Amino acid sequence: MIKISDLRARDVVNILDGKKLGNIIDIDLDLENGKVLGLILPGHSRKYGIFSRREEMAVPWSKIIRIGRDVILVEVPVAREMDAYRRDMLLDEENY
Repeated sequence: MIKISDLRARDVVNILDGKKLGNIIDIDLDLENGKVLGLILPGHSRKYGIFSRREEMAVPWSKIIRIGRDVILVEVPVAREMDAYRRDMLLDEENY
C-alpha cells in the first residue's frame, strides 16, 4: 500500500519528452465511488513576480504509466500541448 505522503515525495516525469513535471501537490478523488481520478501538479506561472499564481496541471489516472520507488512515469502531451491538462479539463476524457 502507498501513502499519499509517499507519492508527494516522488518526481513526476513525462515519458514522451523525458521532462520532470514536478511533484504532486494534490490528488483528485471521487469520494462517492472511492476512486483516484488523477494527480494535480504545479503548472506554469501566469505572470512573473512574487505574488503570481501558478496554474495547476491535472494528469488523469489513465495517463499514469508506472509508479516506482523514486519516480512516477506519466504520458502527457509535450509542453506546447499542456493547456489541455489544466485541472478544469480533468474529467473531459475525450480531450486525452
